[in-house]
Amino acid sequence: MIKISLVFGDITRQSVDAIVNAANPELKGGGGVDGAIHAAAGPTVLEQCRSLGGCETGDAKATAAGELPVRCIIHSVGPVWKGGGNGEESALVRCHSRALDIAVAVGCRTVAFPAISCGVYGFPVERAAPLALSVAQAADASSLDEIRFVLFEREVMRAFEAVA
Repeated sequence: MIKISLVFGDITRQSVDAIVNAANPELKGGGGVDGAIHAAAGPTVLEQCRSLGGCETGDAKATAAGELPVRCIIHSVGPVWKGGGNGEESALVRCHSRALDIAVAVGCRTVAFPAISCGVYGFPVERAAPLALSVAQAADASSLDEIRFVLFEREVMRAFEAVA
């Protein structure tokens, strides 16, 4: 059985095999968790991202971890919230699923996620939390030991706790 945990804190300080970055489609770094991960990982990660040719919403791509103490960074592009009638929920499910597929493919046993799309992309956390947690609960228990959601804001933590 996979351990699913909720942690209040900084995703760049987690002791896991892989961290998931809430990336933009150009994979060029940005604000929020994306900026924090790129700042902590150093410039080699951005260089690797540039060579990947971007990433579609709902998909993910992996790079080395640069200066972070993890094996890899999985850059997952969540949807921008446009009111809920434009496939945002299915795209959010896909970006979580795809990140887990990549983690398993590269041999990771432990993965940490942020609250993808719940910052500047405007996805309501009370709708995102159950989707993210349902993907984690459906993950292949033979391949993963722990899926950790690392949440940086109290209100986001409360929303995840309400459905965990």
